[in-house]
Amino acid sequence: MKALEFRNNLIELLESLMRYAYNLTNSKDLSQDLVQETILKALANREKFIDDSNLKGWVFTIMKNTFINEYRRCKQQNIYCERNYEALYFNNTRSICFSDPSSVYCASELVNSIEQLQEPYRKALKLRIKGYKYEEIAEELDLNIGTVKSRIFLSRKKLLEKMSK
Repeated sequence: MKALEFRNNLIELLESLMRYAYNLTNSKDLSQDLVQETILKALANREKFIDDSNLKGWVFTIMKNTFINEYRRCKQQNIYCERNYEALYFNNTRSICFSDPSSVYCASELVNSIEQLQEPYRKALKLRIKGYKYEEIAEELDLNIGTVKSRIFLSRKKLLEKMSK
């Protein structure tokens, strides 16, 4: 299969790839990223594709493996993979190196804002930032899981309001 034919066949698969990616990620933005990564990997490894075989199956396998590998990477680095980037920021438990004064100031403002939250909201959010799962927080604070999720959501919302002013 020539490069142009290969590329055209990939383009024909885009709609199917988007649907499959959305089923894996449940997020439009993340599914677009996954499709883009899959297409790049397919193009980079075109020579490994055997003509007369199932291109759709080959590309879907690349997508599935890419998704699984990213999930495993997040688990190994102890990052809680949420479906939106705002939550990923709050749940990223890797240490962050602040090299410039504005970053240090922003970090201290965030810590101060967290400390100003009401006690129930602050406790739930701090546990979440430490990497606890919702179920573990609910057990620790003796609350329903829905209450924990609500408190963390409201805490994040309040923090974002404070930080955007």
